Amino acid sequence: MKFNYQARTKDGEIQSGVVDATSKEAAINLLKSHRVFVTVLEEIAPPFYAKKIRLFERISRKEIVAFSRQLAIMFKSEIPLIEILETLVKQAENPALREKIIGMIDKIEGGTSLSKTFSFYPQIFSPFYINMVKSGEVSGKLSEVFSYLADHLEKEHEFNGKIKGALIYPIFLSCVFILILAAMVFFVMPQLTQILRESPGELPIMTKLLLWGSDFLRKWMALMIVVLILLAASLFYYSKTKEGKSFFDKNLLKFPLLGSFLKKTYLSRFALNLSTLISGGLPIVQAIEITGEVVGNEVYKKIILETSDGVKKGESISSLLQRYPDNIAPLFLQMVVVGEKTGRLDSSLLNIVSFYEKEVDRGLDNFMRFLEPVLIIFFGIIVGGLMVAVISPLYQVISGY
Repeated sequence: MKFNYQARTKDGEIQSGVVDATSKEAAINLLKSHRVFVTVLEEIAPPFYAKKIRLFERISRKEIVAFSRQLAIMFKSEIPLIEILETLVKQAENPALREKIIGMIDKIEGGTSLSKTFSFYPQIFSPFYINMVKSGEVSGKLSEVFSYLADHLEKEHEFNGKIKGALIYPIFLSCVFILILAAMVFFVMPQLTQILRESPGELPIMTKLLLWGSDFLRKWMALMIVVLILLAASLFYYSKTKEGKSFFDKNLLKFPLLGSFLKKTYLSRFALNLSTLISGGLPIVQAIEITGEVVGNEVYKKIILETSDGVKKGESISSLLQRYPDNIAPLFLQMVVVGEKTGRLDSSLLNIVSFYEKEVDRGLDNFMRFLEPVLIIFFGIIVGGLMVAVISPLYQVISGY
């Protein structure tokens, strides 16, 4: 949204121009951050085709990485916090991010700490992020903390990118298969139906099934699409509930190949987050609790939070984790034991992270190597079966002549 404004500086000079913001309040806050007093503010109505849909306005992981990196550099240069944020407002290209930073400036000027300010934006900053900032405030090492957070977010972003990249080929194959199936159902079969039904002799069972399926799909396709969309939406919303997330998290770990891959992923995340929080100076119990909240799987969250309760009672982390042999790998447990004995649990956990990152990469490659030929064979068999179901009776018709 764009606004025409007129404002007055502290020296009484009148300024006017156009400001870009996500709302009228955000525009006022943005102008206030430039130390001017707004006297007139009017929205410029955009043409209908230029209006933005707020649903798609979001702050990406990449922008948070850049935000963290810039904070790290400026804190290292000992620039005052308000001045840092005002600079970031001017540099932010995303209006949504700009609006959030302006809100942060208002809260900090009102006496709120930086970590507390971040906690007002849970959709952007995770509990892990907020508590790392809190530890940086206590230790006076905010520059190092933000630099580490940027590295941490980059690793997660890179890993997510690998998974998305690996799924491109299977998705492409699936789309090609659906297009071939749709072409046969809606274009090929209507032309051949009459010929096939008038062919001499009994039609093969595969051909009968193909004719029935083709008729059924043409007749009920619209209804099936609606049902599939509703089913997908229901599953999506169910997966967002506590019960749904717990169900999917528990059962996905039992899948062959995929379950092993996911376990390594969550153990790596467990080790990385806990190591980072411990090295950041957080008490061990608090570090474990935060790790449980950000690990991303309800099964592991339960294990970690139960471990936290046990540590409060004086038990060791390793003795608590060994109760879960199905989810905690022996190597992970051994490294925790070594870390507890040496008093260097954070370093020991980092060694686990390095190992599991390689294992996860290898597991992802192996999973995709297995999935690709399986999909090719599966789709090939179906397409081949369809072709045989069509060609076989046509051959009988031609032979009859």
